[in-house]
Amino acid sequence: MGHREDLLEGAKKCLMEKGFVRTTARDIVSASGTNLASIGYHYGSKDALLAEAFIGLMEEWGAVFQDGLAGEGGSLERFRALWEGVLAQHEKSAPVWAASLEVALGRDQRPELRAMLAASQAEGRRGLISMLTGTPEDELDERDVRTLGSFYQALLNGLMIQWLFDPESAATAEEFTEGMRRAAEAMTRPQEQTGGGGRPTP
Repeated sequence: MGHREDLLEGAKKCLMEKGFVRTTARDIVSASGTNLASIGYHYGSKDALLAEAFIGLMEEWGAVFQDGLAGEGGSLERFRALWEGVLAQHEKSAPVWAASLEVALGRDQRPELRAMLAASQAEGRRGLISMLTGTPEDELDERDVRTLGSFYQALLNGLMIQWLFDPESAATAEEFTEGMRRAAEAMTRPQEQTGGGGRPTP
C-alpha cells in the first residue's frame, strides 16, 4: 500500500481504539508508519482523514449485510434479520458508534468534521433502504432518502444507543421487530377502533 492507504488504515485503527476526540495526528502517523506531512498532502487535514476513515468503517459494516439477509424485501422477516445481524456485531461495531456520538454531542467543537460526516448521511440512508426493502440504491430518489431512509437511520441509531448505554436492557431483534409490527398496526387501525385519546379500544 502507498502512504494514502496506510494513513486510512491507521486512522481506522485509531478511531476504533480512541475515537475522534482523543486521536491525534501523531497517533495516526504511529499507527500507519507514515509521517505528519503525509496527512496534509493526501487528505488536507487530520479531520478530513478521520472522516474518510469513519465512512470507510461504516461501509465495511454495511458490506456484511449486502448478501444473505433472510426474508423478502420489506417484510418483517427481513426487518428482524437485519437487526439480528446488527446486534450480532455490536461488540465489534460499538467503538464506531461511540465515535460518531462524540461528534454529534460535541456540537460546534469540530465543525469541519461534523460537516464531512453529515455529507455522508444520504449514502448511509440509501444503503439501509436497499438492505431492508431490496430496492437497488440507484432506483431510490431524494424523497425515498429523506423519508424512509431517515426513518430507518433513526431506528438504527436508536438501537445502537440503547446498546451502548446498557446492553442488558437493550431490545433484542425479536422485541424490536415486534415493536415495529405493533406500531405499524396501531397507525393503520381504522380511526373508529381507537378511543378518544388515540388508545386502542379492547
